[in-house]
Amino acid sequence: MTGAFFALSPAMSSENNFRQQFLQFALSCDALRFGEFKTKSGRLSPYFFNSGQFNTGEALSALGGYFAEALLASKVPFDLVFGPAYKGIALVSALAIGLAQKGHNVPFAHDRKEAKDHGEGGIIVGAPLKGRVVIVDDVITDGAAKRASIELIRSHGATPAAVLIMVDRMERGSGSRSAVQELEADYGIPVISIASLNDVMTMVSNDPKLMEFKPKIDAYRNQYGVA
Repeated sequence: MTGAFFALSPAMSSENNFRQQFLQFALSCDALRFGEFKTKSGRLSPYFFNSGQFNTGEALSALGGYFAEALLASKVPFDLVFGPAYKGIALVSALAIGLAQKGHNVPFAHDRKEAKDHGEGGIIVGAPLKGRVVIVDDVITDGAAKRASIELIRSHGATPAAVLIMVDRMERGSGSRSAVQELEADYGIPVISIASLNDVMTMVSNDPKLMEFKPKIDAYRNQYGVA
């Protein structure tokens, strides 16, 4: 079954609860951490997401379910899901399984860093890139990897439909807009996230064990954040 298929799961609670459930899940897997972390952009962030911590079958299965719920809730029509190497390979596999468990058997693919010169050859592994394609990854920092994926998809005659990520950090990219906003404006496609910085703020504000990090996140957001 492919194409536009977007009924929400009856098990899904309110959107806010769903986002908070995901953050609690990420925290339990140590994928969401609080402290001081240097990001790819060189900023010192008081929180950090590491999708590599979803490193068991159970955790990856649950992550795929969260990704699938967020994508289906967006109502974006799509025919195929794509994960950029390397991190996106596990994520797109999890997403495809999560979609199948919700009744949507969707083809998926990923790329290689280097073209294979034997066997089937090429840089695409899995289903052929065609139709409307959703790119899945963990976060958007400067957007470079997602831009490369968009151009790769277009070069195969397919249409980028959306980018799906775990968390929108809601912080500035190269200008006054966020990296997410820049990508949406440049390519005219939506960026869908399971959760955002707003949800992280709600989480730390309501958890006495995490309350100490709220002033640090507030300060970071004031320095680097966007509306």
